[in-house]
Amino acid sequence: EYRRLEDCEEDSPPGEEEEEQLLLHVTEGPTDSWHHIKDLDSFFTKISWHSPWNGFACVVLSDVLELVQFLFVVTFSTFLLCCVDYDVLFATRPLNHSHVPEHTKVTLPDAVLPASQCARRLRGSGWLLFLLVLAGAVWLCRLVTALRRLVGYWEIRSFYIRALGIPAEELCNHSWQSVQARLLALQRRQPLCVPRRELTELDIHHRILRFRNYTVALVNKSLLPVRFRLPLLGPVVFLTRGLQFNLELLLFRGPAALFQNTWSLRPQVKRAGARRALARGLARAAVLLGVANLALCPCVLGWRLLLAFFSYAEGLKRAPGSLGARRWSLYARHYLRHFNELGHELQARLSRGHAPATKYMDSFSSPLLAVLARHVGFFAGSVLAVLIVLTVYDEDVLTVQHILTAITLLGLVVTVARSFIPDEHTVWCPEQLLQRVLAHVHYLPEHWQGRAGRAETRAEMAQLFQYKAVFILEELLSPLVTPLILIFAFPRRALDIVDFFRNFTVEVAGVGDICSFAQLDVRHHGNPQWLSEGHTEAPPERQAEHGKTELSLMRFALSNPRWRPPPPARRFLGHLQAQVTRDAATAPPLRHLLAEGPLAASLLSEDS
Repeated sequence: EYRRLEDCEEDSPPGEEEEEQLLLHVTEGPTDSWHHIKDLDSFFTKISWHSPWNGFACVVLSDVLELVQFLFVVTFSTFLLCCVDYDVLFATRPLNHSHVPEHTKVTLPDAVLPASQCARRLRGSGWLLFLLVLAGAVWLCRLVTALRRLVGYWEIRSFYIRALGIPAEELCNHSWQSVQARLLALQRRQPLCVPRRELTELDIHHRILRFRNYTVALVNKSLLPVRFRLPLLGPVVFLTRGLQFNLELLLFRGPAALFQNTWSLRPQVKRAGARRALARGLARAAVLLGVANLALCPCVLGWRLLLAFFSYAEGLKRAPGSLGARRWSLYARHYLRHFNELGHELQARLSRGHAPATKYMDSFSSPLLAVLARHVGFFAGSVLAVLIVLTVYDEDVLTVQHILTAITLLGLVVTVARSFIPDEHTVWCPEQLLQRVLAHVHYLPEHWQGRAGRAETRAEMAQLFQYKAVFILEELLSPLVTPLILIFAFPRRALDIVDFFRNFTVEVAGVGDICSFAQLDVRHHGNPQWLSEGHTEAPPERQAEHGKTELSLMRFALSNPRWRPPPPARRFLGHLQAQVTRDAATAPPLRHLLAEGPLAASLLSEDS
C-alpha cells in the first residue's frame, strides 16, 4: 500500500519563473531543415515510432485504412437499418413478381429498398440523423488528426534520410538501438539540443516515455483506481483503453491536468501548501469527466458493439475457439513494464512469455468439468455428425429452417467442451512452468513462490493473462463502468495522487520534470531485498515495489550497452555482475542445461 511521505521541503516561493522549453537547433548543413522544434518529446516519440512501423508508408496506410474503416462501419450500419426489407429477406411476406411469373426465389436485390424509399426512411428518423451528424464530426476530427500526423511523419521520414542517413527502403534492417546510436552520433557531430550539449540514451527515453513512466509508477504503487473487491466476484482488476484514455486526460493532457505542458508540472503541484486545493480540483475534474462519459455512454456503447460485431463475428463462426485464446491484459502491460521500456520492447518480451504462460494456464484442469465436458461433447458431436451426413447426402437439407444455426451452435458447443478436456499426456509441473514465465516477464508477486499449483495463484495470473473473450467483454462494459470509476473511485485517490507527483518528481536540466523512478537510481529507490543491499538509502516509502528499480536498471543497461550509468548504478551493476560470475562458476556445464529450461530462457530473454 502507498505510504504518504512527510513533507520535508518548504513551499516554493510564489511567482517562480517557469523554465522555457528547450529548442531543437541544427547547424547549417544536411540537416538545416530541423531547427526550433518546440516539442522535443513529440519529435523523439515520432522517431521511435517510425522504426518499429517500418517507415512512412506503413504509418500512412494504417491511418488511411482506419478512416476508411470508420466510414464503412457507419455507412454499412445505416444501410442495414434503412435500406433492407427484412420481411422479404426472412420470407415473412411474399414477393409480388407478377411481371416475371416464373421467378420464385428471393434474391438479395429483392430485399434492398429503392434509393428514394431508403432516403425517406432515413429522413424520418431524427435520432439516426443526429448520430450521423455526430459520426461525421468525429470523422472530420480524425481526418484532421491524420493529416497532422501525416505532415509530422513526412518530416521524420526526411530526418531519417537526410540527417541519420537511413534510406526508407533500408529502415526495416535497422533496430531501435541502431537508430538511437545514429541520433547520438549526430548530436556529437552537430548539437541538436540547446543548451544541453550532451545527449544520452536515458535522456531520449525520458522524453519519449515521460508520461508512461509516471503511469507505470502509479500502478507499481497501487495508486490508480483499477483494483476492486466485488461481492461474489472477489478481487477484480479493471483497466480498459477507455479508462486509460480518461486517466491520461485527467493527469497529463486535459485542461485540469497536473502537467501544464508536455515537459513540466504546474508550479502549485510542487508546493505542499496547495496540495489539498489541488486535490479538490482534480477530484472535481474527475467527476465532471465522469458525467461527460455518462452522457456520451449510449453513443460510445453503440459504436463499441458495432465494432466488436464486425471485428469478431466472422472469426467466431470460422474458429469458435479463438475467443478462448489468451492475451496479456492492459493492466499486465503496465504491471510488467520496466521503467524506460519502449512499447515494441515490451511487446517483444511479452510475446516471448506468451507460450509458457499459455502452458501454465492450460495445466490447470477440473476433473469434474472434464467428465462433464466429455459427455456434453459426445452428445453435441453426435447430433452434429448426423446433420453433416444428411447435408452431404442431400443439400436440400440446408433449406430447412434454422438448420445452419443448429450446425453452428453445435460446433460451438463441441469446441467449448473440448477446451475443458485436458491433454492426457500433460505432466503436472506448475512450479517449473511459472519459472519459465518469470524468465520473460520478470515480475510476479512474491507470495506466488511455492504456490504455483494453487487456484488462488491461477486466478491472480488470469488477471494478467486473460481470455480474449474477457478482454472483449471488458471493452464493451467500459462505457458503463468508466464513468462510475471516475465519479466514485478516483476522487478518493486524488490527494494521494497529488502527493505522489510532488514527492516523486525531479527536474532534470535540459529534459524537464520526470518521474524520479525513471532515473533508475538504486540509491534513492532501491529495495534491499533485490540485490541492492548496501547500495540503497531509500526508506520503505520511496522503494519501488517488486524490485522494479533494480530490474529496470538491469534491462536498460543490457539494451543500451554504450550507456554510461551514474556511479551508484555502476557500482550496483558491478556487484550484480560479480554475483552472476560466482553463480556461473558453481553452475552445471552449459551442455547440461535444457534448451527450454528457465535459466536458458532467462539468458536469452534480453537478447537485443
